[in-house]
Order: sequence, then structure tokens, then C-alpha cells
Amino acid sequence: MRTFGSLLVRGLIVGLFAGLLAGTFAYVMGEPRVDAAIAIEEAGAAHSHDHGDSAEPAAEEKPLVSREGQKAGLFLATSLYGVALGGMFAVGFTLLRRKLRTGNDAYAALGLAAAGFVGIVLVPFLKYPPNPPAVGNPDTITRRTVTYLLTLVIGLLAVWAGVAASRWAARYGELARLGGGVIAFLVTIVVAYLILPRINEVPETFPATLLWQFRFASLGTQATLWLLLGFGYAATVDDRRLTRQKVVAA
Repeated sequence: MRTFGSLLVRGLIVGLFAGLLAGTFAYVMGEPRVDAAIAIEEAGAAHSHDHGDSAEPAAEEKPLVSREGQKAGLFLATSLYGVALGGMFAVGFTLLRRKLRTGNDAYAALGLAAAGFVGIVLVPFLKYPPNPPAVGNPDTITRRTVTYLLTLVIGLLAVWAGVAASRWAARYGELARLGGGVIAFLVTIVVAYLILPRINEVPETFPATLLWQFRFASLGTQATLWLLLGFGYAATVDDRRLTRQKVVAA
């Protein structure tokens, strides 16, 4: 019998490795875009000073953490995030395992990871995609944070609505089960998207290619994390693997 402690430890370990590899993806694919965005921001500030847009140009403040320090800290940040996410994933797996209608723990873990990625990452991304450092008004950061968190909660509610509708419609057949789940999920998302405010603070002069390269790098980092977390945790709880180990031991 698996204990909660063993399931939690597996989640923490898998989350650590998933966070490290996600950090590697972010370093390779995301950091060059961040550097390019910062260069655009600095060039814009220098252009404003050269044209006298600022009456009293203040001395530029150095960042608290250098870019080299930020890049090194990226791996620490993604590792800690991965560990925390792995722990929460293990808790969710423990609490929801009996409600997941599959006899295979590996499939249950993969399904839970897919639902988490859609609700926690994909739904907020489609409504409020992330922006690079040179984009965004500092005065609206609180508003943007609140709306993003609200979208995250709505994403999880949409996943729950889809699952609940799918189970209710299962009595009418497999096609009805699939259609009911998809419709309930999409209706929840569409209604929420229409109600939530539209926030677009991207300057018209900012390169669209760089913007979407950054956004897809951000999405890719999250996808890498959730993909590795799902498959890694599924491998640790795979019933067939455990059965083979018992046979070999016998």
C-alpha cells in the first residue's frame, strides 16, 4: 500500500527534475527574447533623453539583480516552482485518485496533469498572454495580477464543469459524454472571456515577432514542466512497473 508520504516524496522529486529541465528550456528559448526586449527598452529610453523628452534626466538606477544573476537565478526559481507544484500535484492525486475513473494510476496521473495544464496554464494564457519586460504599464500591475488569478480560477472551474458534464452525459453514450464535456468547458471559458476586461498594453512599435516568440517560449516552459511532471509522476506510480518489480523480487 502506498502511503501519502511516499506519494508526496515522489511528487517533490519529480517536480524538482521537471523544474530544472523547464528552466533549461526557458534559458535557451526565453532569455534571448528577454535580452532583446530589454535592449529595445533601453534604446527607447536613450532616444527619449537625446530628444529632450525628460526635463531633468535622472541617473539610471542599476537593477537590484544583474542580468547574469537573473539568468542564474532562473534555475533556482523554476526548481523551487517545480518542487512546489510537484507537492501540490501529489496532494491532488491523493485526494482525487478515487474519483478518477480509471483503474491505472499512471493514466490517472497523466489525466490530472493534462487537466492542470489546461486549467492553470492554457486558459489564462489565451486570455492574458505574458509580455516581455519592455511591455506593460507599472501602474496597472495590480489589476493585471488580479485578473490573471481570476482567470486561473475560472480555468479550473471550467475543467471541473467539463468533467461533471461529461459524467452526467455518459448515460446517453460515449459521443454524448465527449460532447457534453467539451461544450460545458467551452461555454464556461467563452462566457468568462467575454466578462473579463480586455488588457492590451503592447506598444504598436514593439516587434510582433519578438512578442510572440517570448510568449511561446513562456508557454513552452510551462508545457515542458507539466509534461515532465505528468509523465514522471505516472512512471513512479505505474501499476505495471510495480508488478514487474514484485515478480522479479519473487
